[in-house]
Amino acid sequence: MAAFWLPVFLVLVLSSVYCIFSHTSPEMWFQGLFPPSVCPANANVDTFYGIMFDAGSTGTRIHIYTFVQRSPDQPLELEGEIFESVKPGLSAYVDQPEKGAETVRGLLEMAEDAVPPSHWKKTPVVLKATAGLRLLAEQKAQALLSEVREVFEESPFLVPDNSVSIMDGTYEGILAWITVNFLTGQLYGQNQQTFGILDLGGASTQITFLPHSKETLEQTPVDFLASFEMFNNTYKLYTHSYLGFGLKAARLAALGALEKEATDGHMFRSSCLPKQLEAEWHFGGVKYQYGGNREGETGFEPCYSEVLKVVQGKLHQPNEIHRRSFYAFSYYYDRAVDTDLIDYEKGGVLEVRDFERKAKEVCNNVDSYSSASPFLCMDLSYIAALLKEGFGFGDSTLLQLTKKVNNIETSWTLGATFHLLQLLGVSH
Repeated sequence: MAAFWLPVFLVLVLSSVYCIFSHTSPEMWFQGLFPPSVCPANANVDTFYGIMFDAGSTGTRIHIYTFVQRSPDQPLELEGEIFESVKPGLSAYVDQPEKGAETVRGLLEMAEDAVPPSHWKKTPVVLKATAGLRLLAEQKAQALLSEVREVFEESPFLVPDNSVSIMDGTYEGILAWITVNFLTGQLYGQNQQTFGILDLGGASTQITFLPHSKETLEQTPVDFLASFEMFNNTYKLYTHSYLGFGLKAARLAALGALEKEATDGHMFRSSCLPKQLEAEWHFGGVKYQYGGNREGETGFEPCYSEVLKVVQGKLHQPNEIHRRSFYAFSYYYDRAVDTDLIDYEKGGVLEVRDFERKAKEVCNNVDSYSSASPFLCMDLSYIAALLKEGFGFGDSTLLQLTKKVNNIETSWTLGATFHLLQLLGVSH
């Protein structure tokens, strides 16, 4: 199935970097010192748009891409992107599917402003749901998707077949890996120094990288590998999506809320939380009451022991990843920003050990640490445990944290949109 997606994406992205590389130096490319479109204007250029919704567990995001085609026999070039999001995600409306669909309608109205009316009827709109809806009962998930489909049908845009669906988690990792390595120039020419991808959502987490070691390929489960051809080379990616190991799903596991039903009056307690805390938390349409251990221990050590049980021995650990560099997204980025490890706008480069260091700092002062989230100690401890004990990263493994590369969101949605336009016959 991966082979069906990937060649289409690669044919298209090659042309979208050609004009940039031919008008800029490599130094300008990596430093982002050029506008989104640097090629000379052409009166014969055709413009196309694509609208892709990413329905995640914690929010719904819309990506409105603009593409140009400089002649009928050339592939599309990426011109720009408009991005917006709303919270909570569709899964929060599990018992109110009509209300969930209204959040999509609001984002679609923004798309009507972004896309010229003359292009509405030929601009496709698609929503792909990820881990949040994968965790729901099929009947409830389909009820949500059905309501969204009705909203699409009422819009002025082109609604393809299967326009609203749940996407396999493996595609997230594969398409994100290609997007990032394309945007950073690692797939251009003979450069083989590719980056790995780490994504931490609310319900699931993904890891994708290109193995260099024959031993890694031999010791990896066959369903963790995806092969495809590109630039006359065959690439075999290590890629897997772990459902139930996202940040918010891990909170429930650490609290013991997965083993015991969230009945009224039951309080889930953790040493990762402030001792006097008692509060309510809604996730996946369920209300949980949670609080700190008033009589027990708090701090990093007891908290780390709790979250370690969530991941220890449950994830595959490829030997070579501690020698590789990775891009890390979503909650890796958010929690690093929350604790001033990186700048919100610029992102930054961290070592794996930085998350554990910050977790100790926060957890050992959990009752006095000022934060918008009472889960900050638990979240940081879980990230440290996931990276080190789950995936098996070394302390010094480098992580590049960013939301965008050269002003483009580093999301699987770019590859999915390229593929969609190809299926509709927009490009060659």
